[in-house]
Amino acid sequence: MRKQAKKILVLGVGIIFIILGLLGLVLPLLQGILFLIIGFMILSLYFPVIRHHIQKQTQKSSHTLSLFDKAEKWIAKFIGEV
Repeated sequence: MRKQAKKILVLGVGIIFIILGLLGLVLPLLQGILFLIIGFMILSLYFPVIRHHIQKQTQKSSHTLSLFDKAEKWIAKFIGEV
């Protein structure tokens, strides 16, 4: 039960970041791209399709790929087992 509540909470946070990112694309106050990146990275923990797409796009640059891997490990460590 606790694992399911954690999953719902993490998915909710990821969706909120994506909504903030979309709002940030049209509002000059928010940094839309930053919120979108964070939201998709959080959702990539649960959706392999998103993870695959992010890895496919970041393989063009080895530096970007290593940053993505580090950020993904940090998020997984911060959130815990999902």
